[in-house]
Amino acid sequence: MNVIKKILILEDEKPNAERIQRLVLEVRPNAQIVGIIPGVEKAVNWLSKNDSPDLILMDIKLADGLSFEIFKLTEVKCPVIFTTAYDEYAVKAFKYNSIDYLLKPVEKDELEAALTKYESVTQQVISSQVLLESVLAQLQPKEYRRRFLLSYRDTYKRINVADIAFFYSNLNISYANLYSGEQMAVPQTMEILEQELEPKSFFRINRQYIVHIDSIEQVHNFFNGKLRLKIKNCDDPDIIVSRTKAPMLKIWLDS
Repeated sequence: MNVIKKILILEDEKPNAERIQRLVLEVRPNAQIVGIIPGVEKAVNWLSKNDSPDLILMDIKLADGLSFEIFKLTEVKCPVIFTTAYDEYAVKAFKYNSIDYLLKPVEKDELEAALTKYESVTQQVISSQVLLESVLAQLQPKEYRRRFLLSYRDTYKRINVADIAFFYSNLNISYANLYSGEQMAVPQTMEILEQELEPKSFFRINRQYIVHIDSIEQVHNFFNGKLRLKIKNCDDPDIIVSRTKAPMLKIWLDS
């Protein structure tokens, strides 16, 4: 087991920094807070001149920029726990890459769990620069698809994503259904489309449908916590959202 002795805190808001410091010392009384740094430039300077701490608690947005810049300017030799107010799509990147995170405001039990996780894995895993860079790459602003170039008879047709009401899958073929009523086959699977489309505009409501937020005309309660949708230019009267996805859809529609 790795023993975390020295912790560096990167946080530009004084109340948050003080809260994190207090919680750390409550759950790890023997730990030493070696510094509280508010900005990218000062963090790079500190890391360049001092021995590496055992762990960094790093806010994503610092006083003079995003903490991602630190990794470009100096080598980070220790594991990092990010503190973040980023949306769920950014947060997923941490989970998929075994890098932990804490959502603000940081809670004591979540901090305890994160520290325990780092103490239970090998130093080789948690200090991997390649792993960190993989996470950071996924958190950088992503360019989502804005158009499709699709085969149309003996030529090609360009379709703007903004003109698509929903995507539908049938017999392993995906179709883009336009607000104009036109339907065109697209070569991408629903899984690929889900990754390529802007998540603030498109939501995969079930295995067959990915819908644009403006295409949803009505949302009805259905039995057992499910929802039933009415979609523009869609003849299917039973577009059902599962009980699991129903709360996520409501949050998406309300954000």
